[in-house]
Amino acid sequence: MDRRWGFLIGLLSAAWLLLRSGHDEPRPPETPPETAAQRCFCQVSGYLDDCTCDVETIDKFNNYRLFPRLQKLLESDYFRYYKVNLKRPCPFWKDISQCGRRDCAVKPCESDEVPDGIKSASYKYSGEAGNLIEECEQAERLGAVDESLSEETQKAVLQWTKHDDSSDNFCEADDIQSPDAEYVDLLLNPERYTGYKGPDAWRIWNVIYEENCFKPQTIKRPLNPLASSQGKGEENTFYSWLEGLCVEKRAFYRLISGLHASINVHLSARYLLQDTWLEQIWGHNVTEFQQRFDGILTEGEGPRRLKNLYFIYLIELRALSKVVPFFERPDFQLFTGNKVQDAENKMLLLEILHEIKSFPLHFDENSFFAGDKKEANKLKEDFRLHFRNISRIMDCVGCFKCRLWGKLQTQGLGTALKILFSEKLIANMPESGPSYEFQLTRQEIVSLFNAFGRISTSVKELENFRNLLQNVH
Repeated sequence: MDRRWGFLIGLLSAAWLLLRSGHDEPRPPETPPETAAQRCFCQVSGYLDDCTCDVETIDKFNNYRLFPRLQKLLESDYFRYYKVNLKRPCPFWKDISQCGRRDCAVKPCESDEVPDGIKSASYKYSGEAGNLIEECEQAERLGAVDESLSEETQKAVLQWTKHDDSSDNFCEADDIQSPDAEYVDLLLNPERYTGYKGPDAWRIWNVIYEENCFKPQTIKRPLNPLASSQGKGEENTFYSWLEGLCVEKRAFYRLISGLHASINVHLSARYLLQDTWLEQIWGHNVTEFQQRFDGILTEGEGPRRLKNLYFIYLIELRALSKVVPFFERPDFQLFTGNKVQDAENKMLLLEILHEIKSFPLHFDENSFFAGDKKEANKLKEDFRLHFRNISRIMDCVGCFKCRLWGKLQTQGLGTALKILFSEKLIANMPESGPSYEFQLTRQEIVSLFNAFGRISTSVKELENFRNLLQNVH
């Protein structure tokens, strides 16, 4: 009897020890919750779609080699003054609700604030015409032919004017000789959050996405990321149709999405944090950034938008690398009337362009319009007309500051596209003297570099938001 009780007690003790040892074994650590930075940037790494370049290479190149010098150039007089007509009527609808907030307003320059050299530029182009500026100060009309000029220069001016209306342009430019066109100091009217939102802003982007991006008829889901009808789990289905499109149509959508993402980064980075009668404080609004790019809050769309930002960066970077010969010409100058500063700014401009040209992983635009010639030409024309339409939509924006920066950035992107599709014309330019087939207006030059400056700033701001979001859950 004692032996049986002893055996039973021993068996229970062994079982108890076995159970206890199981509880004492270390458990695998729980997976920590994702940070907000991980949710926003989960896909923003590695190689980009349709590209041979990776995000990390762009970050390093932009943030440490290009961004500081580019910002210095854009602060110069030649690039800070932009002439724009903010009173052009909307060509698509009449019921525009004007933003009444003070941050939507644009303050134009007084006549004595703009350098005389810029105001007296009576010709459209900055090359040969810039050298003749002192002879032409009495010309009253843009593109007018002064009889005191040589026959060759008169012919060049007429050719340039004709070219400006040619089929190579991707934007419908303002008539800057209109009485409604005014110079604006971009440094005093920075792009930032204005409070312009709601149905009016939604309609602008809806028309851009739904009526101007290429979309198969079988796709019923809205392209507009502001649309509310986004079902969970649909993001993979949404982007699968994109892969079925040709590279040109995919690129068009990614350009528009990248531009949209860049604008949203700016608005989040320069947000009105405090507004009192004493002062306004602007800074980074992390919550606003999350609402626009967090993978969960945007149901998978936000990180993809940020990848498209890098795509438009590569497109504009490539265009700048292609147009170097135009700016290297000895008769090209950034004319403002201050010869010393103009020469220094041209040197800085060329330094930046050669830095851009050295970028090791440029986008290969040879994949564009490379198929059957007839079909390729038709697709290129569709591409151009869709983008021209988007440039016209900018005149429907109810916030004047948003309209200013929208017009400038679409013109800048349109100029980049014009450059990419003018490679042969650029290669055939004479080393000096007037170029009849390829020219850039001052408006195009200013918009091209400022638009790229906005994209470059967005890429830099992503680094700031990554750091701010590291400890946010």
